[in-house]
Amino acid sequence: MKYITLLAFILLIVGGLNWGLVGFFGFDLVAALFGMMSPLSRVVYDLVGLSAIWVAFDLLKDQTKPMNR
Repeated sequence: MKYITLLAFILLIVGGLNWGLVGFFGFDLVAALFGMMSPLSRVVYDLVGLSAIWVAFDLLKDQTKPMNR
């Protein structure tokens, strides 16, 4: 599970950088690389969205664990 969380975190960073490019410069790197809403770009967007959900649940899971003292 640790590798999945690491991969999800990396995808989350990539997605955040892409949104930063869109917000600051109006440039969508995923669309430029794979085509506007092509099947491959949709897979990238889907994976970034699923990564955000995974990392959010992983953070919540860690907060509900009792601390070892």
